[in-house]
Amino acid sequence: MPKDNSIQSVLLIGSGPIVIGQACEFDYSGSQAARSLRNEGIEVTLINSNPATIMTDPVTADNIYLKPLTVESIEEILKKHKIDAVLPTMGGQTALNLAIECEKLGIWEQYGVRMIGVDVAAIDITENREQFRQLMERIGVPMAPSKTVTSFLEGKKVAQEFGFPLVIRASYTLGGAGAGFARPRRGSTSC
Repeated sequence: MPKDNSIQSVLLIGSGPIVIGQACEFDYSGSQAARSLRNEGIEVTLINSNPATIMTDPVTADNIYLKPLTVESIEEILKKHKIDAVLPTMGGQTALNLAIECEKLGIWEQYGVRMIGVDVAAIDITENREQFRQLMERIGVPMAPSKTVTSFLEGKKVAQEFGFPLVIRASYTLGGAGAGFARPRRGSTSC
Protein backbone atom coordinates (compact mmCIF):
# COMPACT_ATOMS: atom_id res chain seq x y z
CA MET A 1 0.00 0.00 0.00
CA PRO A 2 1.47 3.37 -0.97
CA LYS A 3 2.07 6.03 1.66
CA ASP A 4 -0.77 8.54 2.02
CA ASN A 5 1.11 11.84 1.80
CA SER A 6 -1.87 13.76 3.18
CA ILE A 7 -1.12 12.29 6.61
CA GLN A 8 1.64 14.33 8.23
CA SER A 9 0.72 13.76 11.89
CA VAL A 10 -0.95 10.92 13.75
CA LEU A 11 -2.45 10.72 17.23
CA LEU A 12 -1.81 7.33 18.80
CA ILE A 13 -4.10 6.38 21.71
CA GLY A 14 -2.55 4.05 24.29
CA SER A 15 -4.30 1.46 26.43
CA GLY A 16 -3.93 3.12 29.82
CA PRO A 17 -3.18 1.11 32.94
CA ILE A 18 -2.39 -2.54 32.36
CA VAL A 19 -1.57 -5.34 34.75
CA ILE A 20 2.02 -6.56 34.58
CA GLY A 21 2.08 -9.60 32.34
CA GLN A 22 -1.24 -8.73 30.66
CA ALA A 23 -1.94 -6.63 27.59
CA CYS A 24 1.76 -6.05 26.93
CA GLU A 25 0.92 -6.55 23.25
CA PHE A 26 -0.67 -3.07 23.22
CA ASP A 27 2.49 -1.48 24.56
CA TYR A 28 4.62 -3.36 22.05
CA SER A 29 2.35 -2.69 19.07
CA GLY A 30 1.96 0.95 20.04
CA SER A 31 5.68 1.53 20.34
CA GLN A 32 6.29 -0.27 17.02
CA ALA A 33 3.55 1.74 15.30
CA ALA A 34 5.07 4.99 16.58
CA ARG A 35 8.52 3.94 15.40
CA SER A 36 7.22 2.96 11.94
CA LEU A 37 5.25 6.18 11.53
CA ARG A 38 8.22 8.30 12.56
CA ASN A 39 10.45 6.40 10.12
CA GLU A 40 8.03 7.53 7.41
CA GLY A 41 8.49 11.14 8.49
CA ILE A 42 5.11 11.36 10.19
CA GLU A 43 4.86 13.31 13.44
CA VAL A 44 3.52 11.08 16.22
CA THR A 45 1.58 12.39 19.19
CA LEU A 46 0.84 9.83 21.87
CA ILE A 47 -1.65 9.90 24.71
CA ASN A 48 -1.52 7.29 27.44
CA SER A 49 -2.39 7.52 31.10
CA ASN A 50 0.19 4.90 32.06
CA PRO A 51 3.75 6.22 32.44
CA ALA A 52 5.12 2.71 33.08
CA THR A 53 5.07 1.63 29.45
CA ILE A 54 7.64 1.47 26.68
CA MET A 55 5.43 3.55 24.41
CA THR A 56 5.67 6.54 26.76
CA ASP A 57 9.47 6.58 26.57
CA PRO A 58 10.58 9.96 25.19
CA VAL A 59 12.26 8.36 22.16
CA THR A 60 9.03 6.71 20.99
CA ALA A 61 6.92 9.70 19.91
CA ASP A 62 7.39 13.36 19.04
CA ASN A 63 4.82 14.49 21.61
CA ILE A 64 3.84 12.42 24.63
CA TYR A 65 0.89 13.22 26.87
CA LEU A 66 0.51 11.39 30.16
CA LYS A 67 -3.13 12.28 30.65
CA PRO A 68 -6.38 10.53 31.45
CA LEU A 69 -7.81 8.78 28.42
CA THR A 70 -10.84 11.04 28.08
CA VAL A 71 -12.53 13.10 25.41
CA GLU A 72 -11.38 16.23 27.25
CA SER A 73 -7.73 15.15 27.04
CA ILE A 74 -8.11 14.34 23.34
CA GLU A 75 -9.60 17.77 22.67
CA GLU A 76 -6.80 19.45 24.60
CA ILE A 77 -4.25 17.74 22.34
CA LEU A 78 -6.19 18.55 19.17
CA LYS A 79 -6.22 22.23 20.13
CA LYS A 80 -2.41 22.22 20.51
CA HIS A 81 -1.44 20.12 17.48
CA LYS A 82 -2.56 19.83 13.88
CA ILE A 83 -3.44 16.14 13.81
CA ASP A 84 -4.40 14.54 10.49
CA ALA A 85 -5.31 11.05 11.67
CA VAL A 86 -5.94 9.01 14.79
CA LEU A 87 -4.78 5.40 15.19
CA PRO A 88 -6.81 3.82 18.01
CA THR A 89 -6.09 0.15 17.30
CA MET A 90 -2.82 0.08 19.25
CA GLY A 91 -4.53 0.79 22.57
CA GLY A 92 -6.98 -2.09 22.77
CA GLN A 93 -10.51 -1.74 24.06
CA THR A 94 -9.80 1.45 26.00
CA ALA A 95 -8.54 3.30 22.93
CA LEU A 96 -11.30 1.92 20.71
CA ASN A 97 -13.98 3.02 23.17
CA LEU A 98 -12.46 6.50 23.37
CA ALA A 99 -12.24 6.78 19.58
CA ILE A 100 -15.89 5.77 19.23
CA GLU A 101 -16.92 8.31 21.86
CA CYS A 102 -15.00 11.06 20.03
CA GLU A 103 -16.62 10.00 16.76
CA LYS A 104 -20.13 10.11 18.23
CA LEU A 105 -19.47 13.54 19.72
CA GLY A 106 -18.17 14.84 16.38
CA ILE A 107 -14.69 15.59 17.78
CA TRP A 108 -12.80 14.02 14.88
CA GLU A 109 -14.88 15.88 12.31
CA GLN A 110 -14.60 19.16 14.22
CA TYR A 111 -10.79 19.02 14.15
CA GLY A 112 -10.45 17.46 10.68
CA VAL A 113 -9.06 14.17 12.00
CA ARG A 114 -9.75 10.88 10.26
CA MET A 115 -9.60 7.48 11.88
CA ILE A 116 -7.11 5.08 10.31
CA GLY A 117 -6.61 1.36 10.83
CA VAL A 118 -10.29 0.79 11.59
CA ASP A 119 -13.66 2.46 11.41
CA VAL A 120 -16.54 2.62 13.87
CA ALA A 121 -18.65 0.13 11.89
CA ALA A 122 -15.84 -2.46 12.01
CA ILE A 123 -15.36 -1.93 15.74
CA ASP A 124 -19.08 -2.36 16.34
CA ILE A 125 -19.24 -5.60 14.36
CA THR A 126 -16.33 -7.11 16.29
CA GLU A 127 -17.70 -6.00 19.67
CA ASN A 128 -21.32 -6.96 19.07
CA ARG A 129 -21.29 -10.74 19.44
CA GLU A 130 -24.50 -11.25 17.45
CA GLN A 131 -23.40 -9.07 14.52
CA PHE A 132 -20.03 -10.83 14.48
CA ARG A 133 -21.68 -14.27 14.43
CA GLN A 134 -23.95 -13.24 11.56
CA LEU A 135 -21.00 -11.83 9.58
CA MET A 136 -19.01 -15.06 10.01
CA GLU A 137 -22.01 -17.07 8.81
CA ARG A 138 -22.49 -14.78 5.77
CA ILE A 139 -18.87 -15.09 4.65
CA GLY A 140 -18.63 -18.79 5.42
CA VAL A 141 -16.10 -18.78 8.25
CA PRO A 142 -16.62 -21.82 10.50
CA MET A 143 -16.85 -21.14 14.21
CA ALA A 144 -18.14 -22.69 17.38
CA PRO A 145 -21.91 -22.41 17.78
CA SER A 146 -22.98 -19.28 19.59
CA LYS A 147 -26.08 -17.36 20.57
CA THR A 148 -26.72 -14.05 22.23
CA VAL A 149 -28.79 -14.14 25.39
CA THR A 150 -29.98 -11.41 27.72
CA SER A 151 -31.19 -13.38 30.73
CA PHE A 152 -30.28 -16.32 32.91
CA LEU A 153 -33.23 -18.34 31.61
CA GLU A 154 -32.24 -17.75 27.98
CA GLY A 155 -28.71 -18.79 28.90
CA LYS A 156 -29.95 -21.95 30.56
CA LYS A 157 -31.94 -22.85 27.45
CA VAL A 158 -28.90 -22.34 25.20
CA ALA A 159 -26.74 -24.38 27.60
CA GLN A 160 -29.15 -27.28 27.28
CA GLU A 161 -29.15 -26.90 23.48
CA PHE A 162 -25.36 -26.66 23.06
CA GLY A 163 -24.16 -28.82 25.94
CA PHE A 164 -21.12 -28.26 28.18
CA PRO A 165 -18.58 -26.85 28.63
CA LEU A 166 -19.68 -23.37 27.50
CA VAL A 167 -17.76 -20.15 27.13
CA ILE A 168 -19.79 -17.21 28.37
CA ARG A 169 -18.67 -13.78 27.27
CA ALA A 170 -20.20 -10.36 27.53
CA SER A 171 -20.23 -7.89 24.63
CA TYR A 172 -18.32 -4.62 24.85
CA THR A 173 -15.92 -5.63 27.61
CA LEU A 174 -12.32 -4.73 28.34
CA GLY A 175 -9.90 -7.57 27.75
CA GLY A 176 -12.53 -10.28 28.09
CA ALA A 177 -13.63 -9.08 31.54
CA GLY A 178 -16.57 -11.08 32.79
CA ALA A 179 -15.85 -14.04 30.53
CA GLY A 180 -15.77 -17.52 31.93
CA PHE A 181 -16.40 -21.22 31.44
CA ALA A 182 -19.59 -22.95 32.52
CA ARG A 183 -19.47 -26.64 33.28
CA PRO A 184 -22.17 -29.01 34.45
CA ARG A 185 -22.54 -29.61 38.16
CA ARG A 186 -20.58 -32.56 39.46
CA GLY A 187 -22.47 -35.76 38.62
CA SER A 188 -24.92 -33.93 36.33
CA THR A 189 -25.12 -33.25 32.61
CA SER A 190 -27.28 -30.12 32.90
CA CYS A 191 -27.16 -26.85 34.83
